[in-house]
Amino acid sequence: MDKSTIQLHPSWLKHLKEEFQKDYMLNLKKKLLELKNKKIIFYPQGDKIFNAFNLTPLNNVKVVILGQDPYHGPNQAHGLCFSVPQPVKPPPSLVNIFKELESDTGKKRNYHDGNLEHWARQGVFLLNTTLTVEKSKPLSHRDYGWSEFTDRVISLISDKLDNIVFILWGSFAQSKKQLIDSNKHLILTAPHPSPLSVHRGFFGSKPFSKTNNFLHSKQIDMVNW
Repeated sequence: MDKSTIQLHPSWLKHLKEEFQKDYMLNLKKKLLELKNKKIIFYPQGDKIFNAFNLTPLNNVKVVILGQDPYHGPNQAHGLCFSVPQPVKPPPSLVNIFKELESDTGKKRNYHDGNLEHWARQGVFLLNTTLTVEKSKPLSHRDYGWSEFTDRVISLISDKLDNIVFILWGSFAQSKKQLIDSNKHLILTAPHPSPLSVHRGFFGSKPFSKTNNFLHSKQIDMVNW
């Protein structure tokens, strides 16, 4: 996973290339290679691990949505938090996100299409804080070192950019608030959209309209959710 082998958009690589030479990242690469050699399945597939970075260059970022780790079922994960490629059925958390989107904006959503690439291409950076996961084992790569890398990414966005909307759903995402400069960015928090917590305040939190109102106030193009 050195600079020559990773596929990362140049806007990100310019600032993150040194991370790939650090011990934690070299160890992470070693662990993933060991899994591959043992024929242990993990998600997403290699060319999708940095999908969020390649669909949303650093200079295009205007919104950050933080997830925890990728979906752990076959064909679900494709490197964008909460998103699934077609024709995969949207998981319950994503269905709840769509319900809130409809309630918040009045925009009808196709519940059979869970692919959020059209958000990513508009500057919505869909970042999982852990970028890989073993099949059927949620959080199995939590201690691999990914969080050190993605903490660096969050800090980079906070430091280098202005007027970014950070959407933090659930206590894990909200634990990253300390990495974000609240004086120059908008931080929106709510419970996680999973069925276990969605009724504790996720429904009715209006993250989509709040995001666009903020972007509009800063003369930044709004997101077509």
